Amino acid sequence: MRNKGFFMAEMITATVLLGLIVAGLAVSANGFSKFNQYQWACQRCTAAALAQLESVTAAGIVIEPQELTRLWPEVNVSVERKPADTPWDSLELVQVAAASRQVTVRLARYVRPQPAIAKGGQP
Repeated sequence: MRNKGFFMAEMITATVLLGLIVAGLAVSANGFSKFNQYQWACQRCTAAALAQLESVTAAGIVIEPQELTRLWPEVNVSVERKPADTPWDSLELVQVAAASRQVTVRLARYVRPQPAIAKGGQP
């Protein structure tokens, strides 16, 4: 005669399988969270570096560090300007680096040197 109902082995097997599924979902959710944080940091660093590079290229001025901190907190931006090597002797190489804890973005562009703009807006 057969017993009706679950055997203890079936209950243990079902519980173990359910536990494995939940653990797998938790691990994948954590991985997606870390990936999203990395992507967000990458986007912020890229935006800050590109804004600084565009400001130097278009107006010849560097965005104030306080303004960069206000717009992109936790992102450090540095600008380096130096004369270009040959064959671009008449141009200037502008290198911008933006870094957060997870990501560092470096952008560079050759630009024509512009005279420094004074606070009043006149060169």
